Amino acid sequence: MQAEKLAAAEATKTKLADVRLTLKEKAGVDGRLFGSVTNANIADALVALGFTAIEKSMVRMPNGAVKTVGEHTVQLALHTDVLADLAITVTGEAA
Repeated sequence: MQAEKLAAAEATKTKLADVRLTLKEKAGVDGRLFGSVTNANIADALVALGFTAIEKSMVRMPNGAVKTVGEHTVQLALHTDVLADLAITVTGEAA
């Protein structure tokens, strides 16, 4: 059972290596968001892309919620032994 979970986590990590997640949020002219991008937003976006096993508790954001547009890196804890880095791009849209 554990070996199956580990293999599934490794397979998900391999698929995530090619993913560049782009999130569009309302932002001011200075590049700050009117809110933030949280682990739940990232998990929901990944589920929408077909990664059904991703939950918000798996998304680790070492710098806290993202509050500015630009490129950021978050970490996904897919298994106790499998961590995957994910590049996200936050773009702004006029409020």
